[in-house]
Amino acid sequence: MVMDGQGGGIGRNLVEELRAAYPEAELIAVGTNAAATANMMKGGTTLGATGENAVVYNSRYVDVIVGPIGIVMANAMLGEITPKMAEAVSSSEAKIFLIPMSRCNAAIMGVESRKLSDYIKEAVEKIGSAKVGI
Repeated sequence: MVMDGQGGGIGRNLVEELRAAYPEAELIAVGTNAAATANMMKGGTTLGATGENAVVYNSRYVDVIVGPIGIVMANAMLGEITPKMAEAVSSSEAKIFLIPMSRCNAAIMGVESRKLSDYIKEAVEKIGSAKVGI
């Protein structure tokens, strides 16, 4: 599950990289809004869902959740991440891969400042080496 909000740009980049690396993987785009979902789907998913219930529901059934770090922080992304969304993602039994972002008002110690594309590539590599259903 690739999750994003706002315009879905990070999610779309993740989908494109995951699709290229793992063409057989079943990817689902879950956006906090319709624009984010639509943009991620343009990146190469055939499945997409939008909103709080989609996040809560799909977080229970996927092997991997990947997205910007704000997906585990209530009220992040200018309020698009509801407390229920953050709880569902952070409580999921899926392996969770988070892309560090400076706009979440959270500084993650030990994380070096790099280009977003570098973090996306690293996440794709780590997802491939994790023992998940890809």
